[in-house]
Amino acid sequence: MGKPLSVDLRARALSAVDEGMSRRAAAKRFGVSVSSVIRWDAARRATGSFAPKPQGGDMRSRRIEARHAEVMAAFEEESDQTLEELRSRLAGLGVATSRSALSRFFHRHGITRKKRPATRSNRTARTS
Repeated sequence: MGKPLSVDLRARALSAVDEGMSRRAAAKRFGVSVSSVIRWDAARRATGSFAPKPQGGDMRSRRIEARHAEVMAAFEEESDQTLEELRSRLAGLGVATSRSALSRFFHRHGITRKKRPATRSNRTARTS
């Protein structure tokens, strides 16, 4: 993912627009796309700010964090379970989630868990 252009460059381009230069001419002068200058100007008119919006980051963890107690109760009910078993147990309780979301949830909270299904022990080596 690319980085947003600096606030300084945005301010200089919009300052040129304010001084009477067209948005196309300002874009050419500062070496940015025409659509960028148009969007910056529209954002400034609508919100008063032309600063870049935050990029990346976790956008969905709040859904599973809101059900923290239910996830932990289902996990502690039977701690020797895989993520898929836990996910299906939670689905039965009305908590829709994915295995990867559960994995990130446990990692965030520093909880270790069994990662493989239970198998019969072998005398010489591990079986899975």
